[in-house]
Amino acid sequence: MHPALSIIVFTTFSGLGYGLAAVLGLGLLDPTAVATKLAHLLALALIGAGLLSSTAHLGNPQRAWRALSQWKSSWLSREGVMAIVTFVPLVVSAWLCVFEGRYLALPGPLGAALCLVTVYCTSMIYASLKSVDAWHTPLTPACYLLFSLAGGLLAAGFFALCAGASGRGLVFAALVALAAAWAAKNAWRRRMEALVPLSSPETATGLGPIGKVRLFERPHMTENYLTREMGFRVARKHAAKLWKIAFVLGGALPGLILLALLMVGQGGGVSAFLAGVALLGHVAGVLTERWLFFAEARHAVMNYYGG
Repeated sequence: MHPALSIIVFTTFSGLGYGLAAVLGLGLLDPTAVATKLAHLLALALIGAGLLSSTAHLGNPQRAWRALSQWKSSWLSREGVMAIVTFVPLVVSAWLCVFEGRYLALPGPLGAALCLVTVYCTSMIYASLKSVDAWHTPLTPACYLLFSLAGGLLAAGFFALCAGASGRGLVFAALVALAAAWAAKNAWRRRMEALVPLSSPETATGLGPIGKVRLFERPHMTENYLTREMGFRVARKHAAKLWKIAFVLGGALPGLILLALLMVGQGGGVSAFLAGVALLGHVAGVLTERWLFFAEARHAVMNYYGG
């Protein structure tokens, strides 16, 4: 599949924003601290920027609102509806923290739960596609949710340290979520590499009983939408190299920094700086991981194009 930059940015930054908003909704940070107020604003900004980025992938972005009408059958529509619904408790929580310096139990946990539901809806857009074998697995929503939580806990730990708190609980939780996220992603990738496609040129054409099907001529002489969006290929050696980069930046580097923070057990500017480096590394790793998520996926329609 073509790794569109708009979708990569959308899934990465909206996932991070929802993860941070979910942690903030649990009231684990001091609502009177300036860093916590900035965290609320950043969460809303990341979610909003991600959603706006997703419209750039549409042929007619001005008609994006029509996607909301198919919520009974479409995960894309459900994601849009949930994104709008989730904004209500998130904005209320942000208002209370930024302008009144307090936290309320009702909008906080409600917003946190809705954040996770929205991320799940996003993941199911891909996991529900039987035509893409690599995506059609429960591991896909598991990876999306765990990466969102890991990023949110990393960001929350950074803001807690900036506020002068120890943040040990958040740092430990971030380390656990980070390990779980990359373990799930590793299992997802191992499954993809060992996958035997359910659909082949033989099954697609119905000529399997006759013998091996070989493409004689492409259906189209020039490039079209299908070949552009679903015919992207990445060399195996390049994919393996990018996977290592994603894991080192997004998993190993933040993990080592979090372990160091737990061992030192002190707050302050140095700890906040290291937490910021871990967060930036995680974001860079997830961006690379999302590029591979699309680039390595094979759509069944490519059976008709010799893919």
